[in-house]
Amino acid sequence: AAADRSPTYVTTPIYYVNDVPHVGHAYTSIAADAVARFSRCDGRPTRFATGTDEHGEKVQQSAERRGIAPQIFCDEVSASFQGLRGAFGLSNDAFVRTTDAAHKAAVIAMWRRLEEKGLIYKGTYEGWYSVRDECFYNDSELIEVDGEKRAPSGSVVEWRAKEPSYFFKLSEFTQPLLDYYEAHPEFLEPAARRNEVISFVKEGLRDLSVSRTSFSWGVPVPDDDDHVVYVWIDALTNYLTVLDWPASEGTEASEGGDGSLFETFWPHAVHIVGKDILRFHAVYWPAMLMGAGIAPPKKIFAHGWWTKDGEKISKSLGNVIDPFELVETYGVDATRYFLLSATSFGSDADFSRREMLATCNGFLANAVGNLLNRAVTLSFKNCGKATPAKPDDAALTDDDRKLLDAARALPEKLRASYNTLKLHQACGTLDEVIRMGNVYVDEQAPWALKKTDEARFRTVIWTLLEVLRCCAVAYSPLMPEASMKMLAQLGVDAAAAADPKLSMIGDAAAAIDGNALPKPAPVFPRLDEEA
Repeated sequence: AAADRSPTYVTTPIYYVNDVPHVGHAYTSIAADAVARFSRCDGRPTRFATGTDEHGEKVQQSAERRGIAPQIFCDEVSASFQGLRGAFGLSNDAFVRTTDAAHKAAVIAMWRRLEEKGLIYKGTYEGWYSVRDECFYNDSELIEVDGEKRAPSGSVVEWRAKEPSYFFKLSEFTQPLLDYYEAHPEFLEPAARRNEVISFVKEGLRDLSVSRTSFSWGVPVPDDDDHVVYVWIDALTNYLTVLDWPASEGTEASEGGDGSLFETFWPHAVHIVGKDILRFHAVYWPAMLMGAGIAPPKKIFAHGWWTKDGEKISKSLGNVIDPFELVETYGVDATRYFLLSATSFGSDADFSRREMLATCNGFLANAVGNLLNRAVTLSFKNCGKATPAKPDDAALTDDDRKLLDAARALPEKLRASYNTLKLHQACGTLDEVIRMGNVYVDEQAPWALKKTDEARFRTVIWTLLEVLRCCAVAYSPLMPEASMKMLAQLGVDAAAAADPKLSMIGDAAAAIDGNALPKPAPVFPRLDEEA
């Protein structure tokens, strides 16, 4: 994977404000953040957006129950989602709210464009409706719970008869979508999810209800105030709002990312979503875009669900994991690292505190932290509070070279992992270099060498510190704070440590070379087993 200089545009879904953030929201956000940080670290123009979906019946009802205006309710809950940024070290460039004026204008522009193309018409709707899911269901989709009809999600449904509604002609896109999936296999990932979407579309698509009259909290339909624009067109358009669409459409793109946001970034859009909302993103969204004359995004990636002790996490089961509490207990770096490394990205993962503790103590504190602390302490004490100078190539043994080569191969391997969203593989690639470093230090035994062979002692310590420098840079998208602390411990200049670039790994001028060292301090604290 050679260096790719094309822009990156990565998004999370906008989160619905009927609830406070849970671990699933944090997971999607951290994954998107790691992708965005890696792209910046690799010197590419990058845009990362997240936000909140604030309209709809549930929001209106929740606000009424509390006796406050819907906007005040939204402001409160949106603030808790914006709080994910500080708690998890997110680096999003934009936070979109569907109650923002710019977003409402984009929704109206999308509606009018679809209407102009003859893709929106007025009709009536009837069917089984779930207020909790804000969704109509076919009879065939319903399940029975204790003798009453329920939605597939288990929520209560009610029959709604002859509700007037505007429709989007989704049925016209059955074949165009199937053709698109076939021509762009990388558009939907992982493959198992792509196959589910294809079989759903092959059954034939029905026109989609895109307005509601049962509530008023939303963007009014242009020229018909009795209707509000329903979630599909309202929420999904957010991905364009953040790129100043429609104003920036058709204007100059730029390589450096400083021209038109839409033309620069939209061709590179990657939507990271939970698998429960894949259908909306993989079917409704590209159909709407095709209808509006806009190319679909480059990729939609559906990640798995977190379970807890084998059960899906949900409010009704009372097993919700508070992401803010995780950060408080385990720290931001360990939480990010655990969530991204615990499972292959796209599969479900089970959350257990035992595993979390094993990551904190067994891997981060022991394998990474202890290796770093031993190496910098030996250097600090024996090389005059500094690192050894860079040795001549002739002084390096095969063992040294093997370890250094593994560290210098990181950029290429990591590009391959991040470009295909194999985030767990990015963690694994780094873990392997750390494992090799621990084997190396045990085999070379520098504490014994310093009594017998001073020159060799310095070469071994230099090799360890140089490899740890490469790893610290490579850890920055995954654990930004820890990466910065690791680089500081290695005596790397503060400006470079605060904004590490992947190019520093192979750059001979950036290598460890007589760096002055601060007093050694552990980067990853060991946690109490009771945590």
